[in-house]
Amino acid sequence: MKVLMVLTSHDRLGDTGRKTGFWLEELAAPYYAFKDAGAEIVLASPNGGQPPLDPKSNEPAFQTGETRRFEADAGAMAQLSATVRLDSVAQADYDTVFYPGGHGPLWDLAEDRHSIALIAAFLAAGKPIALVCHAPGALRHVKTPAGRPLVEGKHVTGFSNSEEAGVELTEVVPFLVEDELRALGGHYTKVEDWAPYVVSDGLLITGQNPASSAATAARLLEQLAG
Repeated sequence: MKVLMVLTSHDRLGDTGRKTGFWLEELAAPYYAFKDAGAEIVLASPNGGQPPLDPKSNEPAFQTGETRRFEADAGAMAQLSATVRLDSVAQADYDTVFYPGGHGPLWDLAEDRHSIALIAAFLAAGKPIALVCHAPGALRHVKTPAGRPLVEGKHVTGFSNSEEAGVELTEVVPFLVEDELRALGGHYTKVEDWAPYVVSDGLLITGQNPASSAATAARLLEQLAG
């Protein structure tokens, strides 16, 4: 089993002067779910090389067993420092793709033509995909073969409006994940803020927030196992 994980290359939190990037738990928990299942993992990002880590995700309050394991894992850290360029990967080489969140994807992956085409290619090949927290925002421009929004009519979740309000970034982000998924015709559902929640609809798996990342990866592994 070969798993592609796609990370953001965007490090600026709007015009706030603060940094953003990917959320560490949303990389680390799925990474070890896949690794412990025997998968080969490749990390990619639009720019390649070292993707930016959201500094908040590494504060003590947000550290977990998996984040500490990742940062102590020389092999994992070496992989992270040398992600492959997103425009160099092809879905034919992988069994699935997983998108960790963090606020960064709202700026780059949501608009990246290589990411948009890659997601469509995985689905066209009948391969399941999973996105967690802010990463479902990367679906906003993905179309079906008929030219309709991919999420139209599909059951989905992602970072909620109330969670965005909770981190006081509602006016900073380029769009709100919940609003965007609803506007595209998705059947968006959520649970209470910060609780784990995963939604599956055919080949598409989405998770609501950082706490959902391990469960989202587990759901993807179940689907791959048939």
